[in-house]
Amino acid sequence: MLPLVDKPIIQYGIEEARDAGIEDIILVTGRGKNAIEDHFDVASDLEAFLKSRGKHDQAAEVRAISDLVPNLAYVRQGDPLGLGHAVLVARPLIGNEPFAVILADDVIDAQPGALAQMLKVFDEVQGPVILVERMPKSQISGYGVIAHEPLRPGVYRITDLVEKPKAEDAPSDLAIIGRYILTPDIFDSLVEEAASVTTGEIQLTNGMKRLLAKRPLYACEVTGVRHDTGNKLGFLKAAVYFALQRPDLAGPFREYLNSLRP
Repeated sequence: MLPLVDKPIIQYGIEEARDAGIEDIILVTGRGKNAIEDHFDVASDLEAFLKSRGKHDQAAEVRAISDLVPNLAYVRQGDPLGLGHAVLVARPLIGNEPFAVILADDVIDAQPGALAQMLKVFDEVQGPVILVERMPKSQISGYGVIAHEPLRPGVYRITDLVEKPKAEDAPSDLAIIGRYILTPDIFDSLVEEAASVTTGEIQLTNGMKRLLAKRPLYACEVTGVRHDTGNKLGFLKAAVYFALQRPDLAGPFREYLNSLRP
């Protein structure tokens, strides 16, 4: 819920899904995250208050947030047992349909949006698609990494997945980032992974590795600017980046930044 300029990080992800044509969204939440549900709920009292003060534009902005997607559901994860576990708890609501996973911490500025780029690839290959980005060797150990065979520029068939390898052991410089288009057979692979883990955490990358033994998986290299807002520096960079994209803020904000130079 940390804001980038004037809207929370999670809203960027939901807008990306909406712009890609997705109408049904499930938010996996946990204890203490009621603010997420409240943010996207109808706020009739606030709208009425703003209108009574003549602030009709702000009232319209509040209404637009609750109208972002036609169908928004919530499911609680309980204990944070890994991304694979978060996907599994949404299984009853997803059913037997392909679905997308967005990790909102990865905020991606792209036209078309990152998820729209992936859906185009999914339509071509008719199989799971993972978003990847080229990563410096110094950072690669913090990510899942793919081995691959190129299909066309920016699209790859995955031959292996390695979760957080040492830099010298990484099979490529293509790191998995926070977007996935998955098919429902991933659920059985995650259940298999859950039965084998000893740490309690179910890693989605390991579940996909199991799925790879049964069907082809593909990767799409992102075209756009990605910000990892899950760390302090990444969040600060994202805040500056998106402020400079705003016509009403860019000029005076850039002047302020220039004034900070020694």
